[in-house]
Amino acid sequence: MTSRTSSTSSVTVPDDRAGDDGDSGTLRVLRRDGSVSPFDASKISVALSKAFLAVEGDGAAASSRIHHLVGELTTQVETSLRRHASAGAVHIEQIQDIVELALMRGEQHKVARAYVLYREERAKARHKPVERDTSVHVDWARVEDVVAEAVAGLADVSAEPVLEETKRTLYDGISEAELATALIMAARTLVEREPNYSQVTARLLLDKLRGEALSHLAGERRQARHGELDYRSYFRDYLARAIELELADPELATFDLDAVTAAIRPERDLDFGFLGLQTLYDRYFLHERGTRFELPQAFFLRVAMGLALREDDREARAAEFYELLSSQRFMASTPTLFNSGTTRAQLSSCFLTTVDDDLDSIFQSYRNNALLAKYSGGLGNDWTPVRGLGAHIKGTNGKSQGVVPFLKIANDTAVAVNQGGKRKGAACAYLETWHIDVEEFLDLRKNTGDDRRRTHDMNTANWVPDEFLRRVEADAEWTLFSPDETPDLHDLYGMAFARRYREYEAAADRGELRVFKRVRAVGLWRRMLTMLFETGHPWITFKDPCNLRSPQQHAGVVHSSNLCTEITLNTNADEVAVCNLGSVNLAKHVTPEGLDTEQLERTVTTAVRMLDNVIDINFYTIPQARHSNLRHRPVGLGLMGYQDALFTLGLPVTSDGAVEFADNSMEHLSYYAIAASSALAAERGRYETFDGSLWSKGILPIDSLRLLADAREGDALDVDFSSTLDWDSLREKVRADGMRNSNVMAIAPTATISNICGVGQSIEPQFENLYVKSNMSGDFTVINPHLVRSLKQRGLWDEVMVSDLKYFDGSLAGIDRVSDDLKRLYATAFEIDSRWLVDAASRRQKWIDQAQSLNLYIDAPSGRKLDELYRYAWHKGLKTTYYLRARAATSVEKSTLRGTDGKLNAVPAASPAPVSPEPASRPAPDVDFVATDGAACRIDDPDCEACQ
Repeated sequence: MTSRTSSTSSVTVPDDRAGDDGDSGTLRVLRRDGSVSPFDASKISVALSKAFLAVEGDGAAASSRIHHLVGELTTQVETSLRRHASAGAVHIEQIQDIVELALMRGEQHKVARAYVLYREERAKARHKPVERDTSVHVDWARVEDVVAEAVAGLADVSAEPVLEETKRTLYDGISEAELATALIMAARTLVEREPNYSQVTARLLLDKLRGEALSHLAGERRQARHGELDYRSYFRDYLARAIELELADPELATFDLDAVTAAIRPERDLDFGFLGLQTLYDRYFLHERGTRFELPQAFFLRVAMGLALREDDREARAAEFYELLSSQRFMASTPTLFNSGTTRAQLSSCFLTTVDDDLDSIFQSYRNNALLAKYSGGLGNDWTPVRGLGAHIKGTNGKSQGVVPFLKIANDTAVAVNQGGKRKGAACAYLETWHIDVEEFLDLRKNTGDDRRRTHDMNTANWVPDEFLRRVEADAEWTLFSPDETPDLHDLYGMAFARRYREYEAAADRGELRVFKRVRAVGLWRRMLTMLFETGHPWITFKDPCNLRSPQQHAGVVHSSNLCTEITLNTNADEVAVCNLGSVNLAKHVTPEGLDTEQLERTVTTAVRMLDNVIDINFYTIPQARHSNLRHRPVGLGLMGYQDALFTLGLPVTSDGAVEFADNSMEHLSYYAIAASSALAAERGRYETFDGSLWSKGILPIDSLRLLADAREGDALDVDFSSTLDWDSLREKVRADGMRNSNVMAIAPTATISNICGVGQSIEPQFENLYVKSNMSGDFTVINPHLVRSLKQRGLWDEVMVSDLKYFDGSLAGIDRVSDDLKRLYATAFEIDSRWLVDAASRRQKWIDQAQSLNLYIDAPSGRKLDELYRYAWHKGLKTTYYLRARAATSVEKSTLRGTDGKLNAVPAASPAPVSPEPASRPAPDVDFVATDGAACRIDDPDCEACQ
């Protein structure tokens, strides 16, 4: 199509190339050069859509009415063409005449009038150049240089649209800061049409940041383009200022700064997308009262130096750590990035506690939560020991009000301590399914009822024993107890729990227990799933797999997971479990040919060393955390960018190949991580409680899967036991040299650090191919660059495709022009059966000594679907699940993402049909309620911890 312009608007009309591709019966198109080509009706549809876009704005083709109208007009044009065609051929001018006539008959007069005018003006430029307001006093030459630098080296972007959009916003007296913001806003409006403008926008933000940082350090206005900055000199000034402000550890100044600054790679400042750099700017970079003076490579080097403080060769290790972080092959967790190299180096991510059944322990837990959350720790609290409603209180000869009132206080503590304003305080309360208060626990997140018995801000999770799921499948009774009368159930798991639980049921029948209640197991399960859908909580996590496969069975019991359900460590009244997290960027270790195992081994080996260093450097806010962490030394190495890796490999999530890749990639990561920890043990010594652990017996995570199978009995476990690497030699190495860390792997959500790296979160499927992400840094247009690349290769990327993606809420399913192979590869989270996600997670779980943050997606939830999905996860050996994602009650702004960068409107989202086959499932029990108006976690919810 060619473009024509006028003084008012522009449209695109069919030209000589109309009908180049495709066939439609015997109809042919006679072009102006005399050649004949097959007629293709989609060309008419595209031309009409572009006409509406140009004349009536981006909302025209995106609206339901116009989208339908374009289809009708296309049909009318094709019918008329076939009626008028002579000898099966029609001239291009006749096609355009019929298009005009169809528009007039359809009373689309503005579009038709413009269409006629533009057929005569096709050689003119699409947009009339906008004259700059000469009354605005700006250094326009520098602006042009900055924008030219921002677009340099990037494909399919140019400076002109950024400059022209900027000119439209200039006004007399505009400040330098406002001009910098205007440039950023001008570039970000172009992201939806070309993903590379995200990098352009980031580079313009970087220019603003450089000016801010250099001016702050110099005490006067300073400006420098990227190529003009002496990063090594800047770093010295930056570090001195950070130490002066008591923001950085003075010990960093004792490094050989010539040696460490030689490692700086200034060009990596240009690698960020806009969302990543804006997130760093808003929440991570050091600042003085809001003025940022830390540039990206200084940030990475500060973190690396902080992690190398106790190394023998500090400079070499700092350079090694910096290389891993700045290349984004590995990223440390948010608390580590926030605090490494600072005066309060609280670097750990997660803390797990058990609350005992007495007031001292309960109120001590509130204090501990506050201190742990203050420096960005996420909390998982095990509340099962606290006696239930109606239980006897010996000291007062009264009755307990149960666990719920105490949970209300824990909720308010999390709200009050908001992690220094960097992100919201976050905690998750866990309760075992046999607790007498479990039914009230399920209601904690409801918006109705007594607000004094609600926790609107705190997450909750069910800690579910296998015995309960066996009762559900058998449609048997389930008994609820108060833990003060059944105290040993808390520490039992597997068949030992099942036997003791049945003994307590018999004791209740004999009248030996005061507080208990009988319910139908399926009825309670139904209610658990109903609340999960309606409120998003409590999550479903499985007690027995977490304990039966724990390497530390000899040293205690896993009583809960953490805030994000990937940590499974022992807790008791004297030990607060701590985990130190970081994630491998899988997208950086995959090529179209497959997994780069050599680079992955190098990355994992260094990453495990960095995580182990956290334990010794860490600032511990409570003694129980320090005692536990130094004793067991657990770390949690995970991954992110899994979906990006699948795109690179051309593997749909809903394919056996993707499941095999999940298995293979995690096997290699597991192998290298265990080997790295064992090598550190040989260098630095074993962790204190190694003897007696599964590690000491040569039982690795893949071997512990057999322990779960033995405990499950029968066919209650459906897992894969295959392997490809030389695990026998690694078993011997671990026996001989030991392990430095009691636990080594856990897959966290990576919600924020994946944004920094510009890849998909953790093991998540693609949410949508075009959407608006909201978080604490604002609203960001997110478009799938892999999809855009594929569409460009097939000649399908244009404004109409952008409009169609908006109309179909980021899904390809309803776009006829797109082939089925692309629809399957780029299927979005709500178009796939979540059992494929469970299958992949099951194959990963066999290699992981802890767990995974696994979100599950349901487009049209029902009781039967939820029951099948969660029982399927149990049968596949998963330890935990995380959020249940329901389709949001919002969708992509239909009119345009430009201008506001895509504020969401309350428009019901479409529900494309699933495009993938469904794995086989087990028969569902009698759980047939229909969940209709739920509030499971919305993926675009800015208040959701996983979305941060």
